[in-house]
Amino acid sequence: MSESPTPPGERDADGPDTGAPDGDGRWLTKGVAGVGLASFFSDSGHEIATAALPGFLSSTLHAGAGVLGVIEGLSDALTGLTKLAGGPLADRPRRRAALARGGYLVTALATGAIGAATAVWQVAVLRALAWGSRGVRSPSRDALLASLAPRHAYGRAFGVERAGDNLGAVAGPLLAALLVSLIGVRHAMYCAAGPGLLAAVSITFAAREARRTYADADNRARVRYDVAALRRAGIARPLVPIAMFEMGNAATTLLILRATELLHTGTRSATAAASLAIVVYAAHNAFAALVAYLAGHWLDRAGPRPVFVTGAVCYVAGYGLFAAGPHGWPALLAAFVLAGCGIGCAEPSESSLLAWMLPDAMRGSGFGVLGAVQAVGDLASSAAVGLAWSLFGPAVGFGYAAAWMLASAATGLGPWLRTRDTRA
Repeated sequence: MSESPTPPGERDADGPDTGAPDGDGRWLTKGVAGVGLASFFSDSGHEIATAALPGFLSSTLHAGAGVLGVIEGLSDALTGLTKLAGGPLADRPRRRAALARGGYLVTALATGAIGAATAVWQVAVLRALAWGSRGVRSPSRDALLASLAPRHAYGRAFGVERAGDNLGAVAGPLLAALLVSLIGVRHAMYCAAGPGLLAAVSITFAAREARRTYADADNRARVRYDVAALRRAGIARPLVPIAMFEMGNAATTLLILRATELLHTGTRSATAAASLAIVVYAAHNAFAALVAYLAGHWLDRAGPRPVFVTGAVCYVAGYGLFAAGPHGWPALLAAFVLAGCGIGCAEPSESSLLAWMLPDAMRGSGFGVLGAVQAVGDLASSAAVGLAWSLFGPAVGFGYAAAWMLASAATGLGPWLRTRDTRA
């Protein structure tokens, strides 16, 4: 394979743009829409559970914040491991549908079953099962989406998927608040299974659309990571700026905590500050959804480099505001919006980049590696920011995250995001 500026809009000094034409609007097929709906429904369901879980543990099972932290930390770590494990499985085209459908189904059932838990250990097991299933299904879903979308529309397709996910993060907490007030926290946890089941239905319809693209695919390949082949495809280079980005991608709960502290002034109670911080945080997810959709169109015209770098720069600005510590909600709203724009640009860029550069038979493994890098980076970032905050203050913590984002943007401007041309 020869070096080539594969993503649309990228050029090198020797020739013109090699991207495919913009297309005739048929990129938003039933299959692509099905994947986007699956992400929306699934994220709505697990955000209902995430929003209700603290109250369920404290009021129903009488557990404290330390227990919640352990459960969530272990579940997030398991997600990263299972994404890595699910990668080679997704290299088999005809297995992707079953893995994706099964992953969504198990996630839904395990999440809803938390409502029946009577002990903390049961919550931990069910949460781990749900998050582990999320990890296994992710490479299959992304590889499935890449097989559904035309090459010139990978950016838009992954933008739709990320937009659906972020819209679910808006709808889920709102539904949780309504359900808890109407039927109580335990029954709200039961209801979290409903959107997840709809996600399984949506991905099933998407899989039917994809069958035509891999009807004759060889499904007998060994399930393993071909590290040498991934290296020859050039995957190591773009993972450098991506890893730097994820090392600065702190958990949004830290952003909410910072906003809550800043909004708790002499004229505003702690409860009112927490409520206002959550409302402002909703703008983060709403803008992430909008920007992800728009960034998908930009990706198909300009390639991943400018979109990814823009996302990192948005985070630098947003973290700068969190570090400065404004007490007014408009400035904090701007900080959350900037962070939402950052993730809305970065996530579709990362997924589209791998879809462009890897052949279909290696995309599952590639998405598995990407998911593991994201999970490990996010965990390390959140831990480092939290520790720096505790020892030296929030300005140092957010300054640390901003420094990684700045390094990611600078590296992304170099040759690291150049990809190899494949014709999958």
